[in-house]
Amino acid sequence: MKHNMWAIFLVMLPLLVVSGCATTPKPPRNAQAFERKMEVTGYCKCKQCCNWQRTWLGRAVVADGPAEGKKKKVGQTASGTKAKVGTIAADTKKYPFGTVMYIPGYGYGRVEDRGTAIQGEHIDLYFDSHKAALKWGRVDKVVKVWAP
Repeated sequence: MKHNMWAIFLVMLPLLVVSGCATTPKPPRNAQAFERKMEVTGYCKCKQCCNWQRTWLGRAVVADGPAEGKKKKVGQTASGTKAKVGTIAADTKKYPFGTVMYIPGYGYGRVEDRGTAIQGEHIDLYFDSHKAALKWGRVDKVVKVWAP
């Protein structure tokens, strides 16, 4: 019985590796891409990156600004999706939700978030940790863009 399970595992492992992640954004078919030089930064869902704090009751609220004290759904993007690697915050007046981008050194992502400091040719890439976001830093990249 143990040998059969190992055989199944060994057959399935390459299939899982080759199949990749089903949620990776892909460029729309037959859409023309264009390139833009952008300032690219990183963020995560921590308090420092996303301007939130906990109340004495333990609820997450916006830390400061016009929405100070209002309820904050930590890890949820402005479009309503859960933030994950591949989530991009952009100026949605220029790059609406659903815009797919390819960033060298990061990969494909989709615009699903925005921020008050994200304007013009500046995008913010989601990372799983604050350390990874800081490691990315602030860089200029030529980004390939597919509008929705």
